[in-house]
Amino acid sequence: MLVSYEWLSQYVDLEGISPEDIAEELNRTGIEVEVIYTRDPGVSGVIIGEVMSVERHPEADRLNVCLVNVGKGQVLQIVCGAKNVAAGQRVPVALVGAKLPGGLHIKKAKLRGVESNGMICSAQELGFPEKVLMKEQTEGILVLEPDAPIGIDIKEFLGMNDQVIELQLTPNRSDCLGMIGVAYEVAAIFDRELRLPMTQDMPLQYEAPINVYIESEEDCPFYAAQVVHDIKVGPSPQWMQNRLISAGIRPINNIVDITNYVMLETGQPLHAFDYNRVQGGQIIVRRALSGEQIVTLDGVTRTCDDQMLLITDGEQPLALAGVMGGESSEVTDETVTILLESAFFDPQMVRQTSRKVGLRSEASARFEKGVDPEGILPALARAVQLLCQIAGGAVASEAIVKKVGDVEEMVINLRHERLVNLLGVQIDPEEVLNIFRRLQFPTEVTDEGYAVQIPTRRPDITIEVDLIEEVARLYGYDRIPTTLPWGQQPPGGLTEEQKARRVIRHTLMDLGLHEVLTYSLTSTELEQEVASLFAVENHVSLAMPMSAEHAVLRSNLLPHLIETASYNHRHGNERVQIFELAHVYLPGQADETLPEERLFLGGLLTGKQPASIWKEQPLPAGEFYKAKGILDALFARLGVVDVEYQAVAPHGFHPGRTAQILIGGEVAGLLGELHPQLAKKHDLSRPVAFQLDVERLFAAIEGPLVYQPIPRVPAVTRDLAVVVDEAVPVGLLEEGIWQAGGELVESVVLFDVFAGEQIGVGKKNVAFSLAYRAADRTLTDEEVSAVHERVICHLEETFGAKLR
Repeated sequence: MLVSYEWLSQYVDLEGISPEDIAEELNRTGIEVEVIYTRDPGVSGVIIGEVMSVERHPEADRLNVCLVNVGKGQVLQIVCGAKNVAAGQRVPVALVGAKLPGGLHIKKAKLRGVESNGMICSAQELGFPEKVLMKEQTEGILVLEPDAPIGIDIKEFLGMNDQVIELQLTPNRSDCLGMIGVAYEVAAIFDRELRLPMTQDMPLQYEAPINVYIESEEDCPFYAAQVVHDIKVGPSPQWMQNRLISAGIRPINNIVDITNYVMLETGQPLHAFDYNRVQGGQIIVRRALSGEQIVTLDGVTRTCDDQMLLITDGEQPLALAGVMGGESSEVTDETVTILLESAFFDPQMVRQTSRKVGLRSEASARFEKGVDPEGILPALARAVQLLCQIAGGAVASEAIVKKVGDVEEMVINLRHERLVNLLGVQIDPEEVLNIFRRLQFPTEVTDEGYAVQIPTRRPDITIEVDLIEEVARLYGYDRIPTTLPWGQQPPGGLTEEQKARRVIRHTLMDLGLHEVLTYSLTSTELEQEVASLFAVENHVSLAMPMSAEHAVLRSNLLPHLIETASYNHRHGNERVQIFELAHVYLPGQADETLPEERLFLGGLLTGKQPASIWKEQPLPAGEFYKAKGILDALFARLGVVDVEYQAVAPHGFHPGRTAQILIGGEVAGLLGELHPQLAKKHDLSRPVAFQLDVERLFAAIEGPLVYQPIPRVPAVTRDLAVVVDEAVPVGLLEEGIWQAGGELVESVVLFDVFAGEQIGVGKKNVAFSLAYRAADRTLTDEEVSAVHERVICHLEETFGAKLR
């Protein structure tokens, strides 16, 4: 919103108050001021003159020699090349010594032998931006009104001394989209007198038929129209043009300028139809038909749907309600009678219509925030008055009003105790009443505080705290002391889940993995590359995705980890070890609308191992065992026991090097090498990935870790090597050792697995290192031998093992 200081001063006594003072106080009370600028681009020494005569230059066909009266009996000879210069015109004249924008200095000169004592200026030469000029003002010199006073400074006449305050309004302050609304605010801040323009009721002189029908009352609950006859279309007076230009609006003609002027003044948009082009003087407000078209004033054909509102005459569309008028009823130079519209349109419908047709106007910017219903008729009366005074019009009908219901009076009760407690400062009731007086909110004192009547121009005030905010704004935020919070504050701390998350991150980073963060949005094609822990048939889709690659919420962490590893590999990182702790999204039940969010842990290892001084032979599926070791270390660090690995072959994984992870007998994760075809697609070298359902992992944590003292008695170690069938899992053998050994077994470590001709076809040799220890004594050889023998017997009986 651009606020003219000169225009504002007509409504508020601004004596002793500068634009900078207004900006400072508006910023302090919650309305941001973007910038203050002057309309003077650097013009000096330019006055108004009258062209007395124009003669052809004797030596140049395109130049004219003009005699110009500049006042005080002084007539100057000026050579001018403009085609539109003519005797009798009032024009801006730059005298010798004048300065114009762009560093131009006017000097006495001779043009083709003829002396020239100044320059007749165009609008561009005076620094006017082209966007605020009428078409005829962009070509040739600037021709002023015939009664423009000769000899006065052009800046005074064109309002170039005015200063403009640009406001950045928040959506809730729609009341300040009009000069009167800004005047209310400034008058309240400075406690100055408010002088609103007086509207006169113009007498009825003609009887023009007009009928208004509202078919969509929920979209247009208030519509008013009035006819004005005998208007004379022409340029609007200079003072009105000056104010429109200060507001950033280009003057067009007196009819359009008056509707724009009243809109800027009151915040209520208006529209003028050529009455003679409205069939039968009939206005019908209805929803558009799907596919119905209208040519708007900018000459563009716009296609409507049934969620848009049209103003029609029963035969043709006249306007796109709240957005822009139609070309079929446009006011032209031949217009003599107009039908003036003032209405309230549903803000949401106007906003949606504006977005659908790609057109945002000054009117739609106001309608979509909601206009003051109590200002609809006053704005119409104000425009009719100006049309009669400026355009020579005569009222040809009463104001026809179609209204659904009445605007309810809103009274909000404000408790003084609540006000004091919320602001944290003692404010006298007299000062609160004074603030409401300045805001012009009628107020009555009650037992608990105040009953405040909210004017309809302030739709942003609906509850008690809104009034408290108004009091705080006017009282001054800088007057509210800074205090520390008081009361008992509970000590801060992490929840058990937060602690566990930190343990997961720190453990994995300590083991050499890097944490990554990837998008929660993905595509169904990427999701289908590799299996997740949960079978998902229908992904959670976005209603309006930015692209097909970000159309659904992920149900799996691995696809983006694979992409991340591939990206790093392509950019020269030979070894990639990454993990991500994040949520996945699973479709909810049939009666739920929100997806189920589950915390997952995903990881991936791939690439060439870094160089080492140790000469080690690479193991088959070595990355698988390294990832398994990382997970085992994580389980141990969290205190998770009863972990089991079972061979599976899910989609996207290697069929012989993949296992599902069971915790307490329930599937909690996957670990495996990715399928060779998938690895080749992403140019990865035998990648191994894992994924865990962290919620099930947390549920298996048996409590905080309990530290034990270092044993004071020695352990007895025994090696055990047995030959079993290759199909027997080593994990079952280890589980059998723990079961048979009982409480004396302290640790079981696998240190060798060998298969070959020496062992036998279909057989393998498995070697363990066992440690036995009792907490209260040193074990004897007899005790250890008995337990060890019991272990061997159990393996022989259960798995058919043979001792080597």
